[in-house]
Order: sequence, then structure tokens, then C-alpha cells
Amino acid sequence: MGRIIHFEIHVDDMERAKSFYSGVFGWTFEDWSEYAGMPYFGAVTGDDNDLGINGALMQRQSAPPVLNQALNGFACTMGVEDFDAVESKILNHGGQVAMPKYALPGMAWQGYFLDSEGNIFGLHQPDENAE
Repeated sequence: MGRIIHFEIHVDDMERAKSFYSGVFGWTFEDWSEYAGMPYFGAVTGDDNDLGINGALMQRQSAPPVLNQALNGFACTMGVEDFDAVESKILNHGGQVAMPKYALPGMAWQGYFLDSEGNIFGLHQPDENAE
């Protein structure tokens, strides 16, 4: 099996991206640039005992995604306890709504956003009462 163990988010402005992800989700970063040979910051997304994976922010090596183009890659989705509160943080830190909050009936609230670098990601709040 090929289980996902790491992710990379391509960014244009490393400091802006670090500020976005630390401000919205509380992530911390470790400078791994020496090993990667380019600006590359390991993203610690939570406690090692909690479900989830860590990843990295890396310097974008090509043109950024064009607004409203079809997704060409993977979209990471973050599990949250309060969708609306996190959406507010996203907007306050320079993110944008890509697909508004909608119900996955009987399961959760889901929505998609653009980060400060134009990358799409999802939010998922479990809620059996979503409709």
C-alpha cells in the first residue's frame, strides 16, 4: 500500500505562506533548506500522537496555478472543530473562498479555500446533523 506520509505546498512567498498557515492552523516550521537546496520549511501540523501527517512548504519552481482552472494535483483537507471560526481566520490571513461551505448530509460540513499563494485546500468539520 502507498499510504501518504508527507505533503508539500508550493509557495511564491515563503514568509507570507508561513504566516498564513501558522496564523490559521497553528502550524510551526523548521528550516530544512540546507537539505533541499532551496527554500524548504518542514511543517509540523500537530502532535505526533494525533492522527494526521506533517509536510513542508517549498519554493514554487514554476508558474502558480491560474485562478478558476481545474485542479491539477491533490487537494489537502484539514479537519477542524469549528468550520466558521477557521473560515474567518482564513479570510483574515489573506485566503479566499473557492467553494463555499456545504453539507455532506448526516456526516460533515465541507468547503474549499485558496491560501495566500493561490493553492486550493479543503476544510472538513464532522457533524452528524449537517444537512
